[in-house]
Amino acid sequence: MKKVRSVFVYLAAVVLALTLEVLPGLRIPAAAAQDQGQSAIARRIGAIKSINGNALTLSQDSGPDVTVTIAPSARLLRIAPGAKDLKEATPIQLQDLQVGDRVRVRGQAAGEGVNALEVIAMARTDLDAKRQQEQQDWQKRGTGGLVSAVDPGAATVTISVTSLGGKKQIAIHTTKTTIFRRYAEDSVKFDDAKPSTLAEIHAGDQLRARGDKNADGSEITADEIVSGSFRNVAGTVNSVDASAGTLSVQDLLTKKQILVKISRESQLHKLPPEMAQMIAMRLKGTVPAGIPGAGGNRAPSGTALAGAGPGGATAGGMGQGGANGGGMGAGGGMRRGGGDFQQVLNRMPAVTLADLHKGDAVLIVATQGSATGATAITLLSGVEPILQAAPSQAMMLTPWSLGGSQAADAMQQ
Repeated sequence: MKKVRSVFVYLAAVVLALTLEVLPGLRIPAAAAQDQGQSAIARRIGAIKSINGNALTLSQDSGPDVTVTIAPSARLLRIAPGAKDLKEATPIQLQDLQVGDRVRVRGQAAGEGVNALEVIAMARTDLDAKRQQEQQDWQKRGTGGLVSAVDPGAATVTISVTSLGGKKQIAIHTTKTTIFRRYAEDSVKFDDAKPSTLAEIHAGDQLRARGDKNADGSEITADEIVSGSFRNVAGTVNSVDASAGTLSVQDLLTKKQILVKISRESQLHKLPPEMAQMIAMRLKGTVPAGIPGAGGNRAPSGTALAGAGPGGATAGGMGQGGANGGGMGAGGGMRRGGGDFQQVLNRMPAVTLADLHKGDAVLIVATQGSATGATAITLLSGVEPILQAAPSQAMMLTPWSLGGSQAADAMQQ
């Protein structure tokens, strides 16, 4: 009887296996169904591009646009930028989602799309407010320059900062809570900066730190550090191809011709002639008495530097005493000491590739690229007097286009 029972059990198992193979519509055991469901779970992160009923078109952070269908039973939550977990999330309805909101979608993969089981959103308005707040804090408490030394034992980085008043060394102290980020290779976007460590920072890198400064600005205890390896070019334009989005530049230092690509994220500005002359005189140490910037004298009424913006630059770099003890006065006049040059640059008139011509002098910060080509991050024209005074002053430029990367990172958690 035992032998017969064993044979029967064996035959029953064979029949069951054949039945499952021939009739795939039969219910799969719970464990197998769970495994299959897990393999089909998809996660997508990006910004809402359009909304049509219960379907979203999601512009992914990486990859093509994807269609997300939201079922009535899907869980929809909203969190604030910077939130650490879903305990701080609040339930929302489908109609609360807006174009531009950042979302993280979890659901079942359905062809090229996703049937959402959960949507976690950050409102575009909240992101804009957070980004603006971070930009202001970077301007107020941030300093950027070229890394001259790294001391892992002391957890300190020393940078050389070029300002309108000359160069100075700043010691940046890091702690266990310091956030490190590093520009992605060949990226021109601040938001593309990836989590990093002190060990990834090397002499010659560009670095920007945000934190509390001591009284004379010579030391900073950093809350956040962003670093990257970039390329500085000082030269003259050989040719411009606006349709291809490129220009050819003869580098004055290397004597080589470099093809520079201009992307949508590239920042192009032009210095007004008065400001270019003033900076050149500062670099040569020949600012005459009575001229703004000489001995701390303020500019006479009506002589504010063109392009500095109404009321001068914002606090945190210019005005209010300026970064590093100087900068732009309230009326836009240059004061002794100098400030973060990038903050001045951001207020210079914007130009396009079509505005550049053969023979124009330019300063460029670009991605490393190849020996003969790179993508521009920042380009400054109208710099002929500066190159005549000091061709190496491409280092006056920094690559930072400050944005809010923390909000994007929160979606990854």
